[in-house]
Amino acid sequence: MTDNLKIAIIGGGAGGFFSAIHCKINFPNSEVCIYEKSNKTLSKVKISGGGRCNVTNATYSISELSKNYPRGNKALKKVFSQFNPKHTVEWFEGRGVPLVTQADNCIFPQSQNSQSIIDCFEKEAKRLGIVVKTRHKLIKINKNNRFELSFTDQDKVEADKVIVTIGGQPKLNGLTFLSDLGHSIINPVPSLFTFNMPHESITTLMGIVVENAIVKIQSTKLIDKGPLLVTHWGMSGPAILKLSAWGARILEDKKYKFKIQVNWVNDLNYSNFESLTLKQIQLHQSKKISNQKIARIPTRLWDFLLDKIQIDTSKRWGELSKKDTNKIINILLNDVYEVEGKTTFKEEFVTAGGVDLNEVNFNTMQSKLIEGLYFSGEVLDVDGITGGFNFQAAWSTAFVAAQLK
Repeated sequence: MTDNLKIAIIGGGAGGFFSAIHCKINFPNSEVCIYEKSNKTLSKVKISGGGRCNVTNATYSISELSKNYPRGNKALKKVFSQFNPKHTVEWFEGRGVPLVTQADNCIFPQSQNSQSIIDCFEKEAKRLGIVVKTRHKLIKINKNNRFELSFTDQDKVEADKVIVTIGGQPKLNGLTFLSDLGHSIINPVPSLFTFNMPHESITTLMGIVVENAIVKIQSTKLIDKGPLLVTHWGMSGPAILKLSAWGARILEDKKYKFKIQVNWVNDLNYSNFESLTLKQIQLHQSKKISNQKIARIPTRLWDFLLDKIQIDTSKRWGELSKKDTNKIINILLNDVYEVEGKTTFKEEFVTAGGVDLNEVNFNTMQSKLIEGLYFSGEVLDVDGITGGFNFQAAWSTAFVAAQLK
């Protein structure tokens, strides 16, 4: 392949910059240009991870890493074998961005500021001579010998190679230029989101965190565990966000109206928990129920649950009837809440849906339909759970696409 190419990168986000940088490294005599539809690049990087940018996850086994993607897990193994979290860490640290790994395996810049990642990309792009054009929304691609790209401002550009890395699109019409080329588009639906509970009084406990809860969506097989956060609108935290990702299409079909069961004590064995609880009660016969919890949960939540099942908290444990004891055990293991609606997680928009994976060669990220057209990131029907996995998919697919094989 000639080194004198004109390469167009569609999208000025994480994958766009990463693919542009590697295109210029791989083909230094080529002209590489990023086209961004808005007036600002890397805006999602800026707000990601609460402004800290969770660049990847310290899951270094490819088989384990791929399990964190509700859609695209099998296909992504092919790109992870070429560029994975270990490579990500080496790449950023090799460019003066030290990273730190948290206890939950999430990896952030040591600065705890997403601007460190943005500065790194902008510095590399400038050093390599990559052109960045904002306010360039692509509306059509034609392909003859070369690509002809048409933008909303009537600007037309020719290119030898095109990498599309525009991220997840909330609506199908954001991907019209690809369907016009013949690509099949899986209808986009929201992925990572929190659960709204407008009719549940548990929202009065906003700010409470239970470190290891189990959450199940009734009438489905969806179940996950992890930290759970009570918010002023409902519930969030990793346990909820993982469920929203795995259940993206199921929950959309339900119009985001469903019930969840919360196991506050991370124990799925009823008889085992019942036995332990009864032993606890025997030890604390003379103590008031309100003063002596039998579960490792926040005190405010304990009081709320007792009130919910109408247990007289002035009673002592030894005064409880068997019926009341069973009510306490049951609500700790099977507390039910009604969900009605969703909220986007921290302004970060992640979608399930996009370009059909069957139409992309994941060894190269090239379209199977259009030679010279490549894809990276969430424009594909690929998405990960929270924890740095969506960024890792972006880095990996961008790295492979930039080989232009």
